[in-house]
Amino acid sequence: MQPGDPAPDFRRAPPLVVGEGEVSLADYKGRSPLLLALFRGLYCPFCRRAIAQLGLTASKLEAAGVPTLAVVATPPDRARLYFRYRPPSRLALAADPELTTLRAFRVPKGEATPELMMEEARMARTTLGGRLAEPVSILDAARVLEEQHPFELTPMDHADEERQFGQFVGQFLLDRDGIIRWLNVEGARGGIAGVGMFPTDEELLAAVARLGASREGGEAAVTGVV
Repeated sequence: MQPGDPAPDFRRAPPLVVGEGEVSLADYKGRSPLLLALFRGLYCPFCRRAIAQLGLTASKLEAAGVPTLAVVATPPDRARLYFRYRPPSRLALAADPELTTLRAFRVPKGEATPELMMEEARMARTTLGGRLAEPVSILDAARVLEEQHPFELTPMDHADEERQFGQFVGQFLLDRDGIIRWLNVEGARGGIAGVGMFPTDEELLAAVARLGASREGGEAAVTGVV
């Protein structure tokens, strides 16, 4: 997907994790812009950290007129149990264990063999956007996050991890007409080296500010938002 493309609605409306019912992009289209954030399952320490971060950022985005919807690729009951004790503030959250939303938005999945991707993860270095004091491997960064916020994987989580191996994640800013105006796809930030690089508050708010400026400037300006 690229800026200017219409966002595909969910082929199957995922159930909400907090609250009742299901959610779809049609719930927002014609009413407000939307930040849509798509994640792997809860087995992923990068995703758990990013969802917690996004829960704090969502209030800032809402103040700018943009609600936030996160979709996590974990079975609904498992996600509800986890977020019962870690409720996301100001963040709508849905569960899509079949990855239908990630596929609809064409978020890539690594095509290399698991052995090669693991080797790349050992070689690639990251500071998680400056959150770590020095660069470490992707695998060591995951271990650091696990130590900071322990999470006991169930057989269900292990099955998700195996099935989703190599799946990247992404965030999409949609205008009120359902057109993608900004996006960040994990793999585009250097392949494996980009894993865990979630946008900062400043990046998200800047994208929202450009979206607001484009609405004031007319349709020609809208198409320039990236």
